[in-house]
Amino acid sequence: MGDFAVSASDWQAIAFYFMVYSFGGWLLENTYSLATTGRFFKEGFLRGPLKPMYGFAPVILLLYAASEPSLGGLMLMCLLVPSAVEYASGYLLQRLFHKQWWDYSGHRFQLQGHICLRFSVYWLVLSFAVIESLHPSVAALYAAAKPIWSVVCPLFLLYLAVDTTYTVRTRFKQGLSALQNE
Repeated sequence: MGDFAVSASDWQAIAFYFMVYSFGGWLLENTYSLATTGRFFKEGFLRGPLKPMYGFAPVILLLYAASEPSLGGLMLMCLLVPSAVEYASGYLLQRLFHKQWWDYSGHRFQLQGHICLRFSVYWLVLSFAVIESLHPSVAALYAAAKPIWSVVCPLFLLYLAVDTTYTVRTRFKQGLSALQNE
């Protein structure tokens, strides 16, 4: 990992990586939807083209990788971190908005439909590939874009805050409307 690890104090790099991987997750999920359903768009929590779960897990893993863990430790974290983020996200979304955006309950070795062993193994492979293969290129992109990103970063954070606020308000209204119609 070495030169490509991120420091917890470099908030602009963390925001950049969060944005890149959240957008990459949006592309990944919509491509998977296209392959499995024939439809490119798969509804996510946010309205815009970001899937925050895919941003949080790599950022946490990059911060962990900065400590130069053993290969086994990194692989274990590549299994546990995305699975924990996915479980926590699914649980919170279901509790707060009474909707389940994904459901693994039909899979073997699943936990409340939020995670399952099969997809946790996928996250292990994908996370390890991102950290070891893709991230050096993303870090190089950040290094090249850093002067521009220092100006764009606050705008991205504002966009994320507006999208999150709008989505939360809309989802709560939808939930209240659904409860009143019951």
